[in-house]
Amino acid sequence: MTNPLAGRRIVITAGPTLEAIDPVRFISNRSSGKQGYAIAEACAVLGANVVLVSGPTALNDPAGVETIRIESARDMLAAVEGALPADVFIAVAAVADWRPAEAHDKKIKGNKGEMAALPLVENPDILKTISQRTEARPGLVIGFAAETHDVEDHARQKLGRKGCDWIIANDVSGDVMGGDENAVAIVSRDDVWRSQRTSKSEIARLIAGRIADAVEETC
Repeated sequence: MTNPLAGRRIVITAGPTLEAIDPVRFISNRSSGKQGYAIAEACAVLGANVVLVSGPTALNDPAGVETIRIESARDMLAAVEGALPADVFIAVAAVADWRPAEAHDKKIKGNKGEMAALPLVENPDILKTISQRTEARPGLVIGFAAETHDVEDHARQKLGRKGCDWIIANDVSGDVMGGDENAVAIVSRDDVWRSQRTSKSEIARLIAGRIADAVEETC
């Protein structure tokens, strides 16, 4: 079958989020968005109707994909919920865990010492929120775990905490964040599938193929 995801709606998050401190400073991370964008395009190639909710990146919108650009974690959650219902949700984005309790509307001056004690509050947990929905929960909810050690152990723990169906774990201790290659382990409740290190576009094609198989069986 050339389009095994035809008729399926997939919502994907990618990239970092940006949490404003003031008009010139923010909290973010090193995510390039490359893997999430590649997965979005690979799913579209297999016929899916794909909505990509992206934090700030330097990447062009993937071909054949509806792309929604946001900045903050709260904006990302709102965009994801607005894109539901969907058959599959894939949380690839590296969402900032924390944000400033207050985003100042004027630049904080260094000589006032205000940056030395910056109050933070937790951001919404997008993956957990979607996993635990009682209405319009996607049939397959997938999270990512970017780890620097004990990668699969952390992925199994995250699977239990979030209540999702799969965690796709990758080791980012090297040059994965911002690089063009990756290796992943897809961790479910009763199985682990591991890829070899290869291009992010090939990793995306492998993931999209496994999603197509799972959707055919369960959704």
